[in-house]
Amino acid sequence: MKIAYLSDMDPRQGWSYSGGNTRILNALEGVADVTVLSQRWGKLEPLRRLLHRMPDSINLRLRWRLHLLFAPFIAREVAKELAKDRYDALVCAYSFHALAKVRLPYPMLRVFTSDATPTVYKRSEIGRAFGSFLSISRLMDRWILRHERAVMRANDLNLWPSEWQSDGASAIYGLGADKSVILPWGANVSDPGTPGPLPEIGPDRPLRLLLVGRDWQMKGGPLAVAVISALRARGIAAELDVIGCHPGGYDGRSEIRFHAYLDKTKPAELARFEQLFRQAHFLIGPSFESYGFAFCEASAYALPALCLDIGGIPVFDGENGLVLSADADAELFCEAIEPFLTNPDSYAALRASARRVYETQLNWPAWADRAVDLMRERIRAKS
Repeated sequence: MKIAYLSDMDPRQGWSYSGGNTRILNALEGVADVTVLSQRWGKLEPLRRLLHRMPDSINLRLRWRLHLLFAPFIAREVAKELAKDRYDALVCAYSFHALAKVRLPYPMLRVFTSDATPTVYKRSEIGRAFGSFLSISRLMDRWILRHERAVMRANDLNLWPSEWQSDGASAIYGLGADKSVILPWGANVSDPGTPGPLPEIGPDRPLRLLLVGRDWQMKGGPLAVAVISALRARGIAAELDVIGCHPGGYDGRSEIRFHAYLDKTKPAELARFEQLFRQAHFLIGPSFESYGFAFCEASAYALPALCLDIGGIPVFDGENGLVLSADADAELFCEAIEPFLTNPDSYAALRASARRVYETQLNWPAWADRAVDLMRERIRAKS
């Protein structure tokens, strides 16, 4: 199969879209012949370059809106790129706006994948929690929705990594089951292999929780700290390791350790990352987000996750972790954890189950194989 890969950010740059863009590209390259299309805007290229020189807080919010505004001109560049070869499918990741107004120069499949879309996100509990960066942007909501609906309905396949995004997209854009398919994404790490010896767990042993993320508030950092405090009040020697951020204000609390962002492309930092995942007892993620690669990574290391029932987080209750109610407080987290301290066999079974979830669902080869199978099915149905 020949695939043209489209995104508004270069997928060969590992940082774009938290690394997911690169992972999707690499996964498809393992099963198909993939060509990455240019991100250039043609005669408007100077504007695109100017946007990328702006601070991220402005660039991230303005870039895709301007892309929609100038879509008739940018789409012509996409069509020119596609006309240079013959492709079976055009796959677009994350940036629905990159597909706006695109007219295919010849028949091919249109496929889109993303963990969130603007209107689904804005109307969700996550969007309500964080609000809009610019209140004036809400004046554009109907205009944006018209573009979203046109793009999603024109696609042959919309591959959503979570039921949360699939349900929202199907309802808001009016998509049938043939165009809206749930297909979980994988982890942002290579397969670490089967786990070694498990960290010992018990009421008289230190209990290590791990939180991963750059945004302390969005990742639920304050609640994670409250859980540590509540566990220690119950006589449990709980500790928290945090990868990716250091909010300050916790000096003097030796049970809370902050680690800088760890670059997994650097051997020493990858080794530290793996050590923290292997020695932890639970990943704690009381976060507000549309997906969360850290939860997939936890399953790769056979590490059970604790999360809230919010968004499209890839935790399946009782399989690779525990899903608590959206309004759960620190005491409810303690009540979820404590039974495992006196039942090591139950804890070991949950860890084994988490690894199975990674091996069967939350890995990129599985995603790519299923994605290409679905594409082939649609191509046969159209021929």
